[in-house]
Amino acid sequence: MTALPDGVAFHPGFIDTAGQSVLLSELRGIVKAAPLFTPEMPRTGKPMSVQMTNCGALGWVTDKARGYRYQPDHPMTGKPWPAIPVSLLAIWNAVAGFPAPPEACLVNFYRPDAKMGLHQDRDEQEFGAPVVSVSLGDDARFRIGGTEKGGQTASLILRSGDVLVFGGASRLAWHGIDRVYPGTSMLLKDGGRINLTLRRVTRA
Repeated sequence: MTALPDGVAFHPGFIDTAGQSVLLSELRGIVKAAPLFTPEMPRTGKPMSVQMTNCGALGWVTDKARGYRYQPDHPMTGKPWPAIPVSLLAIWNAVAGFPAPPEACLVNFYRPDAKMGLHQDRDEQEFGAPVVSVSLGDDARFRIGGTEKGGQTASLILRSGDVLVFGGASRLAWHGIDRVYPGTSMLLKDGGRINLTLRRVTRA
C-alpha cells in the first residue's frame, strides 16, 4: 500500500465476520425492496459495468436523459428507497466525525470483470461530510488521487469488512476501482464484491 492522501482514513477489518454476515442479510432485504439496476452514463447511455441500488432518504442514479442526480425513489419501481440499516448508521457514527447522519447509501455490486473508472463524488451539496465506504466480498484494488484530474494516485487492496473514509482535503479526490480479485472471499455464494458508500447529500 502506498501512502494515502491527506483526509483519507483506512480501517482494515473494521467489520468482523459475524457483522459482515448480518450486513449481507440486511442488504438482501434492501435489494428485494429496491432491485439492482444497471446505471447509464449521461449523454451516451453507455451501461456501467456495475449494478446498483440505494437505501436512505435519497438515492444516487444516472441515465442518458437526466445524468447524475439524487432522487427519493427507485428509477424502475418508483417506490421510495428502503431505510439505511442501523448497522450502517453505527459505522458512520464511529468513523465519519460528522454531526449529521447520512442521507444516502449507494450499493454497488461488482461482478468479477466489473470496474469503476476514476471519478469524483461531487453531486452532493454537503462537502463538509466525508464519504464512508464499506467493502464486502471479493478483494478489489482501489485507487485514489488528488482533487485535480490526472494527478498522482495511490492504491490499496480493499478486503471484505474494510472501511475507508475520505473527507477534508480528499473529499473531492478522484478515485475508482481498477479490478476485482475473484475467489478471494467466501462471503458471497456466487462471488463478486459489494461496495456501500454512505453520503450526506443536503447541507446539515
